Amino acid sequence: MPNMINYARKKNNILLTFIKLLVMEALKYKVIISDKQYDNYCKTLEGLVFSSPKTKANKDEIALLTLLIEKYDEEHSTFELVAPIALLKSLMKDHKMKAVDLAKLLNVSEGLVSDMLNYKKGLSKETIRILSERFKLNQEAFNRPYELKVPVTPKIRNARLMNTRKDLATA
Repeated sequence: MPNMINYARKKNNILLTFIKLLVMEALKYKVIISDKQYDNYCKTLEGLVFSSPKTKANKDEIALLTLLIEKYDEEHSTFELVAPIALLKSLMKDHKMKAVDLAKLLNVSEGLVSDMLNYKKGLSKETIRILSERFKLNQEAFNRPYELKVPVTPKIRNARLMNTRKDLATA
């Protein structure tokens, strides 16, 4: 083992130095394989982020935990099963946000937010972008099709024709 370490130092080989670290020192963090481990790592990361001294070791630990947590999130994401509005409502509840707060965040009226939350209006591209940035989620979580609950207006005849392509006569 000492010969390998000396060889790595002489050749400045990062891979061999990394192997030395893995073999000689016990790993503090491992790939996340359970929800319990995930929760523990999240709590540890939160503690590190809000701790006052930001040493190089702390920053490296934060980066490693963030990487492990994000990897677990990608592999175990259940957002695909949740409709965008249901996801938004859940996130608002988790972050103790009200419709007023969401309206301020999106820079839109409270009425529009109400319509979005009640499935009367869809989410615009800009809204999806802002929400994904605010909640640190991929835009795909909010950019999935869902049915709007639009009331049927009896005054409009042949409403199905309103959104069909119309051929324009050329002059």
